[in-house]
Amino acid sequence: IGFYGEALGQEAAVVGCAAASLPDDWIVPALREAGVGLYRGMTTDSYIAQIFGNAEDPTKGRQMPCHPCDRDHHYVVMSSCVSTQVPHAVGIALAMKIAGDRGRCAFGFMGDGGTSEGDFHVSLNFAGVMKVPCVLVCQNNQWAISTPGTLQTASPTIAIKALGYGVEPLRADGNDVLAVYQIARYAADKARRGDGPTFVELLTYRVSAHSSSDDPSRYRDESVTEVWRGQRDPLRRMEAFLTRRGWLAA
Repeated sequence: IGFYGEALGQEAAVVGCAAASLPDDWIVPALREAGVGLYRGMTTDSYIAQIFGNAEDPTKGRQMPCHPCDRDHHYVVMSSCVSTQVPHAVGIALAMKIAGDRGRCAFGFMGDGGTSEGDFHVSLNFAGVMKVPCVLVCQNNQWAISTPGTLQTASPTIAIKALGYGVEPLRADGNDVLAVYQIARYAADKARRGDGPTFVELLTYRVSAHSSSDDPSRYRDESVTEVWRGQRDPLRRMEAFLTRRGWLAA
């Protein structure tokens, strides 16, 4: 595989949002949301074929690895150019509004690094002015490749940036799948009613490297990573919750 960007440690943010989507919604992903496509019906065979770029690849090798798409399930191929997908999500939502498609919305994803790009600010402004039915989700995994969040922005949170554009900001624990689902469901239902966009910040952590070509030990304290890998891992947290409720055998 020539390139891959994992979602290790961010599974709750991915699955919680996927569970809040409906079949007629459109998904415009960033690097780590392939799980949304799989949740919605993209086959594992198709996904793996795209990663290898073989004869069964839906894009016939025209995209680099880790860029799956699924037209049947409204899952758009991601863009490697950071945040260029955010205007696409807002544009899809505007098309829904023009067509009078109540009951549908567009989910647009980005990372924390994406909020430093001009496309992010243009999109939030347009979404707020036009009151489009979209849910814009930032997976704040605290690292934009090697740039930490403290050097990304001077604002106290990423979510608060939406206030200046007239878009409702929400923030949740991105490693708690139930919290993610609740906040994403609220935002999606609001959009489908025609009540406008929401910007959601999901606080999580990039446990793995930025991509298969990255070595994070060169620029961050991996002892912090181990805390997130262990105590705050979303899969372990969900397992503990289910076990305490008696829904999963210990």
